[in-house]
Amino acid sequence: MKILSDKITIYKLAKEYDETLLIMKNLGFEDIIKLGMLPTAGRIMTIKKGCEFRKIDYEEAKEAFLKIGIKFEED
Repeated sequence: MKILSDKITIYKLAKEYDETLLIMKNLGFEDIIKLGMLPTAGRIMTIKKGCEFRKIDYEEAKEAFLKIGIKFEED
Protein backbone atom coordinates (compact mmCIF):
# COMPACT_ATOMS: atom_id res chain seq x y z
CA MET A 1 0.00 0.00 0.00
CA LYS A 2 1.31 3.43 -0.98
CA ILE A 3 0.21 6.20 1.37
CA LEU A 4 0.29 9.64 -0.21
CA SER A 5 -0.57 13.13 0.91
CA ASP A 6 -3.90 14.44 -0.34
CA LYS A 7 -1.92 17.52 -1.38
CA ILE A 8 0.05 15.67 -4.09
CA THR A 9 -0.57 17.24 -7.49
CA ILE A 10 -2.17 15.28 -10.29
CA TYR A 11 0.98 15.87 -12.33
CA LYS A 12 3.28 14.35 -9.71
CA LEU A 13 0.86 11.49 -9.05
CA ALA A 14 0.67 10.62 -12.75
CA LYS A 15 4.43 10.83 -13.20
CA GLU A 16 5.07 8.47 -10.28
CA TYR A 17 2.19 6.06 -10.94
CA ASP A 18 1.22 5.63 -14.62
CA GLU A 19 -1.98 3.74 -13.84
CA THR A 20 -3.52 6.80 -12.19
CA LEU A 21 -4.34 8.53 -15.49
CA LEU A 22 -6.76 5.79 -16.49
CA ILE A 23 -8.41 5.91 -13.07
CA MET A 24 -8.80 9.68 -13.27
CA LYS A 25 -10.25 9.44 -16.78
CA ASN A 26 -12.76 6.81 -15.61
CA LEU A 27 -13.76 8.98 -12.64
CA GLY A 28 -14.64 11.88 -14.94
CA PHE A 29 -11.36 13.74 -15.38
CA GLU A 30 -11.49 13.22 -19.17
CA ASP A 31 -9.67 16.48 -19.88
CA ILE A 32 -6.56 15.48 -17.94
CA ILE A 33 -5.42 13.21 -20.77
CA LYS A 34 -5.75 15.95 -23.38
CA LEU A 35 -2.48 17.28 -24.75
CA GLY A 36 -1.02 19.93 -22.47
CA MET A 37 -3.43 19.54 -19.56
CA LEU A 38 -1.26 17.39 -17.30
CA PRO A 39 1.82 19.64 -17.42
CA THR A 40 -0.26 22.81 -16.96
CA ALA A 41 -3.37 22.36 -14.83
CA GLY A 42 -2.05 19.11 -13.39
CA ARG A 43 0.87 20.92 -11.76
CA ILE A 44 -1.43 22.92 -9.47
CA MET A 45 -4.47 20.65 -9.17
CA THR A 46 -4.81 17.91 -6.56
CA ILE A 47 -7.28 15.03 -6.71
CA LYS A 48 -9.33 16.64 -3.95
CA LYS A 49 -9.47 20.05 -5.67
CA GLY A 50 -10.18 18.36 -8.99
CA CYS A 51 -13.09 16.45 -7.48
CA GLU A 52 -14.55 19.66 -6.09
CA PHE A 53 -14.11 21.41 -9.44
CA ARG A 54 -15.62 18.55 -11.50
CA LYS A 55 -18.34 17.72 -8.92
CA ILE A 56 -16.97 14.21 -8.39
CA ASP A 57 -17.38 12.46 -5.04
CA TYR A 58 -13.95 12.60 -3.38
CA GLU A 59 -14.67 9.49 -1.30
CA GLU A 60 -15.47 7.58 -4.51
CA ALA A 61 -12.19 8.77 -6.01
CA LYS A 62 -10.24 7.67 -2.94
CA GLU A 63 -11.88 4.22 -3.17
CA ALA A 64 -10.88 3.90 -6.83
CA PHE A 65 -7.25 4.63 -5.96
CA LEU A 66 -7.39 2.32 -2.97
CA LYS A 67 -8.22 -0.55 -5.34
CA ILE A 68 -4.78 -0.16 -6.92
CA GLY A 69 -3.04 0.27 -3.58
CA ILE A 70 -2.87 4.05 -3.28
CA LYS A 71 -4.29 5.65 -0.14
CA PHE A 72 -4.64 9.41 0.34
CA GLU A 73 -4.24 10.88 3.81
CA GLU A 74 -4.77 14.43 4.95
CA ASP A 75 -1.72 16.40 6.01
